[in-house]
Amino acid sequence: MTIAADSVVAIHYKLSDERGVILDASPPDQPLHYLHGAGNIIAGLERALTGRTPGEQFTAVVPPEEAYGERVEEMVQQVPRDMFREDQDVEVGMRFSGTTPEGELTVVVTEVEGDQVTLDGNHPLAGKTLHFEVTVDTVREATAEELQHGHVHAPGDGPDASGPRA
Repeated sequence: MTIAADSVVAIHYKLSDERGVILDASPPDQPLHYLHGAGNIIAGLERALTGRTPGEQFTAVVPPEEAYGERVEEMVQQVPRDMFREDQDVEVGMRFSGTTPEGELTVVVTEVEGDQVTLDGNHPLAGKTLHFEVTVDTVREATAEELQHGHVHAPGDGPDASGPRA
């Protein structure tokens, strides 16, 4: 079966940055399962997978605009330390979530200096060109329930869910 909209796809992948540093990879015995065409993976990788078949191996270079977008410097802000609980040790790398007029936003603490905390709302991979090494494992038709819900179901998740684990 060929990868097309509404198919459940399992892939093995390795993700690297421009310098070849590995950022993420699927465990050898646990491919990533997703519903093709449902926006479950970044657009550039999904496009590169379209038309592929099980067993195919390929590389894909995905620019920021087809991945996590460009960095937006306006999403980096300094806030006073007293915006956080007094008993909370605010440290670089901590993540906080909040609701904005545009929806849910997660920020990462990138610097703590004196009574100022720098928060970055950009995705960690924003502005990066991503390099994928991919092997297509399996492709199958999605169930009616998976299509309705917009994601892959693990076995036993419902009456129509009979596919591999997500």
